[in-house]
Amino acid sequence: MTVQMTGASRREILKTAGAGGLVLSFSIASKAGAQGSAPQPINAYVRVAPDGFVTIVNKNPEIGQGIKTMLPMLIAEEMDAAWDKVRIEQADNDPKVYGRQFAGGSMATPLHWDELRRVGAVARAILIQAAAGGWKVPAGECVTEPGVVVHKASGRRATYASLAAKCAGIAAPDPKSLTLKDPRDYRIIGRPTPQYDTAKIVTGQPLFGIDVKRPGMLYATYEKAPVFAAGVARADLAAAQSVKGVRKAFVVEGSSEALQPAAGQIGPGLLPGVAVVADTWWAARKGRDKLDVQWAEHSTSGQSSEGFAAQARALAAAKPQRTPRNDGDVDAALKTAAKTVEAAYAYPFLAHVALEPMNCTAEFKDGKLEIWAPTQNPEPGRQLCAKTLGIKPEDITIHMVRCGGGFGRRLANDYMVEAAWIAREAGAPVKLIWTREDDIRHDIYRPAGFHFLKGGLDAAGNLIAWQDHFVSFGEGQGFAPSAGMGPTEFPARFVPNCRIDVSVMPLGVPTGPLRAPGSNALAFVMQSFIDELAHAAGADPLAFQLKLLGDKPVVGEPPAAYAAGRMAGVLRAVGEMSGWANRGRLPKGEGMGVACYYSHMGYFAEVAHVAVSPGGEVAVKKVWVAGDVGRQIINPLGAINQVQGSVLDGLSEALHQEITIKDGRTQQSNFHDYPLMRINEAPPVEVKFLETDYPPTGLGEPALPPAIPALTNAIFAATGKRVRSLPIRPEMLKA
Repeated sequence: MTVQMTGASRREILKTAGAGGLVLSFSIASKAGAQGSAPQPINAYVRVAPDGFVTIVNKNPEIGQGIKTMLPMLIAEEMDAAWDKVRIEQADNDPKVYGRQFAGGSMATPLHWDELRRVGAVARAILIQAAAGGWKVPAGECVTEPGVVVHKASGRRATYASLAAKCAGIAAPDPKSLTLKDPRDYRIIGRPTPQYDTAKIVTGQPLFGIDVKRPGMLYATYEKAPVFAAGVARADLAAAQSVKGVRKAFVVEGSSEALQPAAGQIGPGLLPGVAVVADTWWAARKGRDKLDVQWAEHSTSGQSSEGFAAQARALAAAKPQRTPRNDGDVDAALKTAAKTVEAAYAYPFLAHVALEPMNCTAEFKDGKLEIWAPTQNPEPGRQLCAKTLGIKPEDITIHMVRCGGGFGRRLANDYMVEAAWIAREAGAPVKLIWTREDDIRHDIYRPAGFHFLKGGLDAAGNLIAWQDHFVSFGEGQGFAPSAGMGPTEFPARFVPNCRIDVSVMPLGVPTGPLRAPGSNALAFVMQSFIDELAHAAGADPLAFQLKLLGDKPVVGEPPAAYAAGRMAGVLRAVGEMSGWANRGRLPKGEGMGVACYYSHMGYFAEVAHVAVSPGGEVAVKKVWVAGDVGRQIINPLGAINQVQGSVLDGLSEALHQEITIKDGRTQQSNFHDYPLMRINEAPPVEVKFLETDYPPTGLGEPALPPAIPALTNAIFAATGKRVRSLPIRPEMLKA
């Protein structure tokens, strides 16, 4: 597709969209282009400057996962840019140009592996055509080297910088008609590449949402009810408004119904509260401390973690509300089994605790809203603000600012709509900053859950029966956000007699995705109970897993197919890496545990080595990880960082983290009562990737789930004590 524009603005240029929401190519004719005095757009993602530098646009939010580096690597590789001459620019939210822009679900690689390479290939083809036209030779006689087009026959060379202005008016080829590089020719993909922003981060340069400054900007805090979604019954604002520097304090009615995500949204909308706006954040905080607010009664105030556990036990003892899976005859198989094992597992609510608390800067002027947001999910945020403020989505501009961690929390945009509302009321640009207490007490939590399991083994140690009565949160046939479990949860389809029962109970606590949603909890339960069954069978746990997987390479049909052969491959690999066969030589009080899990298109197996003191203190000595995410690791440095970070996240959750609810409110408030793993606790994590003939998939999440059961299974090996609830406490393991 070729689009010619005269005097086009950059925004007009970027409005040109291709199939699937990706602008693959277009040409620009403008005065600047004719003169060659400014960077020339080759397509919506690529500009070439007269100094030879290539600017590549990163379309998706950067939350620390390295996407700002990885996605441009795909474009740079296929256009044959010289990586040391690449600058990277963060895109604003613009779905008409870039399609859906989000960070979540480990989807960046599978969604963009092919498309963004073709963006680069189109840019390369246009540059070749520009050179060939100038030389009056067939384009097929030209090749590229980094940043240069070469005519093979004559040896003539032209830099991309010299060609950029000549690209105007050249018709772009169909992206699907282009041949992409053979991986053997990669110069950028597959090379360990430092993150683009690292130097700025370590030198403290402003990059994050919390760093944004605007002329005339004020600061805001927002007080919400400790019981989720409770309204304001009465508010005395006089004391707050008397604090020096406070400009305004006002009640925001919001809506208690905003706790329930609207269609297309994750997390709550504008909840009731009281805003304080001031010249400085400290003044706003001091004013907030002086607020006298009485909160309205709310039905959630009767809910508690203890109450949920009691309800779960009662529901487990009753007839399940529904049965999503029922293969064979589980009851009969359990009756005739040579051995049966029963166990109840539970896991708590968890908070995200991104190191940068939620924040957003907003400016409302002349009926238009401009937002600077560290968000994982900008377009739903724009729609939420438009609906809440009663303005058109096209009158809202969202600048995506680097996030200081996300882990799924910033898929919700409650802090964005709060900032937008407050800015409109304040009549000035406003930066809203949550405190750490706000961040922990008003999260969208990883939901708690309860599993009541039975397993049956035959005389040969084969798993012949599996029953799980899963008690979770929800209403009717629906689960609360991120609280569900599907009917194909492993080992379903691998056990001849398998029943999954479900019962749900109502919940007034907001829940949502946390890194590896669903899987981060389910892996602990399923893989721990499989380990229990292996020990009951007198079997090597790793061999038991391999036997359970069987000899079929794939079980089930897409999209729910399970590549058992890939899982077996990573299990064997991690066994070799860790010296699993020699684990019997470990000293007393030490043990090794194995676990595997399929999550977010990745197959991972992990072994943990732990030492447990007589007082029950757990020290993780090392973790080995084998992963299969397909044929190509795009940035090995980023990939290893993602896996190591996932493992440490999982260990931290298992060892330390728990959100408890009492009287409808969160009891924890900061790192003193919601601790994270410290550096001295972090073990070495050795990582190996298996290259298999599958398209590459993402790495932000799939390495986390098996880390938790590998740890708990290792604790059993070291102590003989089975961990069936999290977090792990020393008193559980005392000798």
